[in-house]
Amino acid sequence: MDNFNNSIQSLIEGAGWLAPALFILIHLIRPFLFLPVIVVCIAGGVLFGFVEGAVLSFIGLSLMSLIFYKLVSRFPRFREGVARLKTKILHDRTITVSQVMVLRVMPFVHFHLLSLYLMEMTDGFKSYMYYSGLGVILPAVLYTAFGEAITEFPWYVVSLFMLLLAAVYALLGRIHQMNIEGSKS
Repeated sequence: MDNFNNSIQSLIEGAGWLAPALFILIHLIRPFLFLPVIVVCIAGGVLFGFVEGAVLSFIGLSLMSLIFYKLVSRFPRFREGVARLKTKILHDRTITVSQVMVLRVMPFVHFHLLSLYLMEMTDGFKSYMYYSGLGVILPAVLYTAFGEAITEFPWYVVSLFMLLLAAVYALLGRIHQMNIEGSKS
């Protein structure tokens, strides 16, 4: 990971005024390089500072959501592939938009799998982009600001953080289930 961060830093520093556009482009090609979102956001914080890095990560992740929507809409086989992944990993579990937001914060959760969930939960492109934009704010800010610190925490602190996020996810699922049962009564 240090080599990757050093490579990006050299590329960005050499780019001058094109550096922000290059960084956003890195966000767009990130899935093809099998890089987790957290790695690119950490690099944004190191290279651009907290505010600019978070804004650029937000733009890059939002554009990636837009491109994913367009790809899934135009290429049914691509959608089928992501849907198979969804079935393998989450076994057709229904989750809420708020649970998707929590999962977006968890490192190494498949970004496009969550985007597919958002597509299925929303009623069109405008709604999808609204919720997708909301869903990438927190990861962009957290990973940019605290990403490097999180990677330096001991394993038990990271485990505690992940357990806390899992508990929030489960709580939101229970609240959703209680709302469904309450509306049926």
